[in-house]
Amino acid sequence: MIVLDIEATGVNHQKHSILSLGALDYNNPSNRLYLECRAWEGAHMEDEALAVCGFTREEATDPTKQTEAQLIAQFLTWADDIEDQTFLGQNVSFDRDYVQAACERAGYNYPFAHRTVDTHTIAYMHYILHRKEVPIAKRHSALNIEAVCAYIGIPGEPEPHNALTGALTHAEMFSRLVYGKKLLPEFDQYEVPTFC
Repeated sequence: MIVLDIEATGVNHQKHSILSLGALDYNNPSNRLYLECRAWEGAHMEDEALAVCGFTREEATDPTKQTEAQLIAQFLTWADDIEDQTFLGQNVSFDRDYVQAACERAGYNYPFAHRTVDTHTIAYMHYILHRKEVPIAKRHSALNIEAVCAYIGIPGEPEPHNALTGALTHAEMFSRLVYGKKLLPEFDQYEVPTFC
């Protein structure tokens, strides 16, 4: 599977742009990719989104950075050698939709399936199977990245968010929730809770 995380100028894949992409091959976790690009011309930018991923408007529009089209071409080339190209991540439909929109903007065929593996859903199921009460806030699941990280015994994503550290975190979440074991050396110092 391709563990995927996107940092963007906002939450709408049609109006906003990718700023960075982090990915790793779950079956070969040393095969990793981190890319940055400038926002496409005319993309909307939300100050809150920029703050989350640590980019300034100047960095987001830096003409010396590659274009979103160049970034997506590199990602497609990298992913081409991976056997299982199912996307895995926390609310990964967000990231999938950005990849698809970037392909469309660049004139590339979108080669991936729409099926994804979502770590939020897996965490939700894990709570239910272990007879734990799913935390609720604002009338929906409160199993955000920080909550799931705490549940599985690893620190939350560092701030500002980075697409590669996001992908690493999502991969470790999946391994601990599904297999009950550690995956990545970055998290080796953190024990897996006995209920995992």
